[in-house]
Amino acid sequence: MNIKIINNSSHPLPHYETIASAGMDLRASITEPISLEPLGRAIVPTGLFIELPMGFEAQVRPRSGLAAKKGITVLNAPGTVDADYRGEIGVILVNLSKEPFTIENGERIAQLVIAKHERAEWILVKELSKTERGEGGFGSTGVK
Repeated sequence: MNIKIINNSSHPLPHYETIASAGMDLRASITEPISLEPLGRAIVPTGLFIELPMGFEAQVRPRSGLAAKKGITVLNAPGTVDADYRGEIGVILVNLSKEPFTIENGERIAQLVIAKHERAEWILVKELSKTERGEGGFGSTGVK
């Protein structure tokens, strides 16, 4: 699939690291380091602008290494870039650790996954079909 992209950063285009990778790393495109204090958040620019085809979205997801090792994650994970959005891709990062974290220019801060999606049309009804689970909600199926 071909996707139009404008790269206003000084970094290479996002790319797949391996043949089986689902996501491409996004890099911070900043003029000065950003310090994220514990529980602090920031929208980090990437310098990237994309034009997705209809029926697709770009999902902005955390990088597992940053999350596990540093407590840095994408606050609205997964963030969605819609097909009709033409602005710069920004990444909302949050620091869930107890230590400050500094984001440097060019640092890999998130990953981008391109995903196909459907559009739903609602059918208004008076009742839904019965299932074994029924109305069992959060935790109703147990933990083991």
